[in-house]
Amino acid sequence: MKITRMNKIDNGISKTLAFFDIETDDGILIKGFRVVTGSNGLFISSPDEKGKDGKYYETVTLPKEMKKQLEKMAIDEYNAK
Repeated sequence: MKITRMNKIDNGISKTLAFFDIETDDGILIKGFRVVTGSNGLFISSPDEKGKDGKYYETVTLPKEMKKQLEKMAIDEYNAK
């Protein structure tokens, strides 16, 4: 798995700091991940969409270990840029 795009957002308003895309080892491209700042530091958020009830629902669900690995990769790349 690799990060194919990382776009930082420096507007000082949003908790979303960057958008990024990944490509799996099988060549599947998944767009729309986010690096977000929270009360416990940086974390990643999976692509999501707004439901009819106004709540947001993840459109991509990753296994816990894979998400942990991706979070480390994304935060490291975010900090390196």
